Amino acid sequence: MHNGLTKLNKLKMILVRMVAVFIANGLAVVGAGSIIGIDILDSILLAGSLGVIKVSEQLARNFLDDGKLTLEEINNSFSVLEKK
Repeated sequence: MHNGLTKLNKLKMILVRMVAVFIANGLAVVGAGSIIGIDILDSILLAGSLGVIKVSEQLARNFLDDGKLTLEEINNSFSVLEKK
């Protein structure tokens, strides 16, 4: 039962961090999108989605190694994005 809680906590942490990735990447391009004539909402959706996809890909690659995700692997997966 303890393992289930740990996995649930990891899942919650990943989901909350994915939302943060989406927001951080989406809001970072608001100005750039308007400069080149892309609708603001489209820019946010595109950039946010691309950030989530990058992290998801890295999480999947780390999971493929041994069928588990350690906290270190999760943190490393989120570090594929540059912090500004």
